[in-house]
Amino acid sequence: MSNKMPKLTVVGAGPGDPDLITLKAIKALESADVVLYDALINETLLKYAPKAEQIFVGKRKGCYAYHQEQINELIVDRAKSYGHVVRLKGGDPFIFGRGAEEIDYVQQFDIETDMIPGISSSFAVPAYQGIPLTKRGVSESFWVITGTTKSHKLSQDVYLAAKSNATVVILMGMSKLSEIVSIFTAEKKQDTPVAIIQKGTTENEEFGFGTVHTIEKIVVEKNLSSPAIIVIGEVVNQRVKLASINKEIQEEVVS
Repeated sequence: MSNKMPKLTVVGAGPGDPDLITLKAIKALESADVVLYDALINETLLKYAPKAEQIFVGKRKGCYAYHQEQINELIVDRAKSYGHVVRLKGGDPFIFGRGAEEIDYVQQFDIETDMIPGISSSFAVPAYQGIPLTKRGVSESFWVITGTTKSHKLSQDVYLAAKSNATVVILMGMSKLSEIVSIFTAEKKQDTPVAIIQKGTTENEEFGFGTVHTIEKIVVEKNLSSPAIIVIGEVVNQRVKLASINKEIQEEVVS
């Protein structure tokens, strides 16, 4: 048993680019005795916790290293045995990251808890592709929706979002793409622009652009798959303008 007070810090690792982690998150990793990390974090971040026990608890291709109940128990065990446990999660832990569930669980055991937000992939990944989720005169709001609910079904919020003029960002939705396309088509939005960005903000990023009508074909052509983010809305067309502006700036600098 450790003489240290047991503590859990749930930390957001950001969307994939290791430079997008916060300074506060790095400080937490440096003080960690144990790090429990997920599949979507950039593992180069573990260098900030060289003295900590590092345990992979994520899910890859449907295979769980640990189920959630086991992760909860592991946090409690390691906190009481070693002291400071950092739970390192991709993106932001409070946006479809189950961070709140883990904090709720460990607080039953008189373990101190803290939470350090991360940059969410929901807006960072589109931004890296030059897509503004909101733009005056184009989009006044945006939805962020999980593509797969606890019951493994598509969220009913997608039906509501499809009726709005807002930008729609769907996480964990690639397996439901056909269903998503059908919903937007039923709202006569088959010509609405769509972007799908796989492994966003990383050096392995891949992407496809089309419309509700064409995006499934593009996904097949480009062999896109999870983890990916789906962005639906007129703002996707703004990317071309941003990209051309960046190109012009670069050409001016070179010349």
